[in-house]
Amino acid sequence: MKTCFTLLLLILSSTFSFGQQTVRGEIRDIETEIPVFSATVRDMTDTSNIIGSISDIDGKFKLENVPFGRRKIVITYVGYQTQTLDVEVTSGREIVLNIKMEELAEQMEEIVVTADERGGVINEYATVSSATFSVEETERYAGGRQDPARLVSNFAGVSGTDDNRNDIVVRGNSPIGVLWKMEGMTIPNPNHFAVAGTTGGPVSALNNKMLDNSDFYMSAFPAMYGNSNAAVFDLRTRAGNNEQFEFTGQFGLMGTEFLAEGPLNKSGASYLVMGRYSTLSLFQMMGISIGTSAVPEYWDGAFVFNFPLKSKGKIKFFGLGGMSGIDIVLSDEEEPSEELYGESDRDQHFNTGFGVAGLSYMQPIGKKGLFRTTLGVTYQNQNSNHEFFDRHIGADGKYVLDTLYDLMAYNYNNLKVVGSMKYKHRISRNHIIEAGVEANGWFFDNRDSVLDPTHTNWVKRWDINDRSFFIEGFVQYKWKINNQWTMNLGVHSQYFDYSKSWSYAEPRFGLQYKPKPNQTIALGLGMHSQTQPEYLYSYHLEGQNGEKIYHLRNMDLSRSIHAVASYQIFPLEDLRIKSEVYFQQLYNVPISIYQNSFSMVNQGSGFQRFFPDSLQNTGTAQNYGLEVTLEKFFTKKWFLLFNISLYDSKYRGNDGVIRNTDFNGGFTTNLLIGKEFKFNDKHSIVASTKITWAGGKRYGVVDDSLSNYYQELVYQDTLYNEFQFKNYFRLDLKVAYKVNSKGVSHELGFDLVNVLNIKNVLGYSYAPQPNPAVAPVNLSYQLGFLPVFYYKIDFKVKRKKDRKPKVKTE
Repeated sequence: MKTCFTLLLLILSSTFSFGQQTVRGEIRDIETEIPVFSATVRDMTDTSNIIGSISDIDGKFKLENVPFGRRKIVITYVGYQTQTLDVEVTSGREIVLNIKMEELAEQMEEIVVTADERGGVINEYATVSSATFSVEETERYAGGRQDPARLVSNFAGVSGTDDNRNDIVVRGNSPIGVLWKMEGMTIPNPNHFAVAGTTGGPVSALNNKMLDNSDFYMSAFPAMYGNSNAAVFDLRTRAGNNEQFEFTGQFGLMGTEFLAEGPLNKSGASYLVMGRYSTLSLFQMMGISIGTSAVPEYWDGAFVFNFPLKSKGKIKFFGLGGMSGIDIVLSDEEEPSEELYGESDRDQHFNTGFGVAGLSYMQPIGKKGLFRTTLGVTYQNQNSNHEFFDRHIGADGKYVLDTLYDLMAYNYNNLKVVGSMKYKHRISRNHIIEAGVEANGWFFDNRDSVLDPTHTNWVKRWDINDRSFFIEGFVQYKWKINNQWTMNLGVHSQYFDYSKSWSYAEPRFGLQYKPKPNQTIALGLGMHSQTQPEYLYSYHLEGQNGEKIYHLRNMDLSRSIHAVASYQIFPLEDLRIKSEVYFQQLYNVPISIYQNSFSMVNQGSGFQRFFPDSLQNTGTAQNYGLEVTLEKFFTKKWFLLFNISLYDSKYRGNDGVIRNTDFNGGFTTNLLIGKEFKFNDKHSIVASTKITWAGGKRYGVVDDSLSNYYQELVYQDTLYNEFQFKNYFRLDLKVAYKVNSKGVSHELGFDLVNVLNIKNVLGYSYAPQPNPAVAPVNLSYQLGFLPVFYYKIDFKVKRKKDRKPKVKTE
């Protein structure tokens, strides 16, 4: 081990001559995807040595001999909004930029330099409550573990106070309300160990190395997005380098991975493939103990094949998938121990898998139209079985196993065939209209059996093989009144065949006003709706004669109304202040037909499914709050991000009592500060820290007798969510040492999570006791100090035409 570490230091400290890199890319119109010809691209980092280029007829540009380090790239074109990009140039990888420029509402005779567009979003219809997930930016944030879902918790309004999972909680809403999309198609939960009915998990199967900048929406979404009441994460995959073969290898706590990309032909086609395997499983194979026998095993992979067409269009073939499993075996223990996961009275075996494959086609139509279509298939599986055991402590103080028998097993399989089409037309520079439709064919096979509470009889809860479909459509209109005023109008509609649920017309409205080039005032309004967790529709009870009663099949859509007002100002070119105030009214929420506290707004987090009795769509909930963000972009070798969210989230069950939702923490605060220490063109260190302070989780009073009977926690209705654990606090630190060598770049990083080892409360868990008089409750805590390390290497392989010919000598 010492020899390996010494070798690594030698590699990192090896000296090569200082170098430069190429920054190139493609510029297209954001509305029509037509290449922008003759745009000016300049590296403005050093105004005494400006490096420039002009885009050609295909919108392509190239900046040669760009020095290593962080660079400021400015793109200008007559009649279009100026763009400013911050990029990090390294020796091991070319920088390839895909730039979208938006035409101004009023034609100017000269180039108009507008306010810095950093902090905006890719989607031109977004008015409020949206942010761009920038891969380059988020990689430097501490505590993110290179997980896109955890990294968005740095945005105002997003709570990330569960160290064990990456559930996205937005403005007090349940994570159920989060919609995942990729390249225009809806995809299943992209996380390992994903429990049915959730949108998060402990480990993401998404890898930010295969993602392009993507958009994240938190409220009042544009009309093209439906089937969500909380948030939308619209992911875009990046194309591989179409001129240079490049490779990435990474070894770290979260996985051992590789990535390869390069050209497929001389016409600009490219490929990108990658894979990852859990490092902890590799440690187990090598006999290295990590303190538990329940080692999570997972692997994932992705691919992107990109084909530009002579007609200025593009075809992209993409895919993403992974599998995961864990075996928590306690019955063979001889001495008491504290496992990292699981319950103490059963062995648990849990496996998941998912896959996404799609083919997208984009084609400009003339000079004013744009057609997009995507066809794809998604698959998701979850299966688990539990074995219950009784044991006692023998005379020697060790466990003696008395009985071991099957307790529960389930297997869910979901296959979807997805198709979407969109057409956008620019009527004039001031008027743009777009319409589209997406259809999902759903095929599912769900099986589940469990012993009743007396462990006497088997009960079937799922036993079905069926199909259905979901279809949605939208129309979106954008009116650029002038360079100060912009209006977005839209309507969305959706239909879910299985429950015969319609949402006929959901209006969306956005208005944006720029009183000055550096200020923006915006308003967003919208109606939204969402289906319930899919596995619940096929859950059944048994009648007196053993017949199946699908008591949840007719659950209607949950609905909501969003209202947001926003103000943003750039007091300096690299400093942004933004505030938003919002109100959300949720209605038609499923609640129990009996007078109790149950509501669907409290579901969707954790590792447990839930099994409700009959429900009715008469529940309501309200979320409202204020958010403030102060962001200093990464300039002059340092950055800062501070935000605070004050909010309240309440709901009403069938008993008429107004209660706190499970996700009503009350406030969330994030402070991130980072600094780059550059020693020369080759060596640099980037250090960042993050402080999170947020309201604690809600809890109630446990009903001991019912918990013992059902063998799971059951709370008293009267005091449900009446109390709150102490506030959550966490300090993270990330340090990355970077080295640029000749054609190779190295990065050695340490992401130290919860540096102070604070014991944040996770919540109560069910823990059966030998003595029935003792409450079956255990107070569980979140992760303590977690050091996440990684080493990454990027390098290029020259093609034959790039290699210098050998000189023959006599």
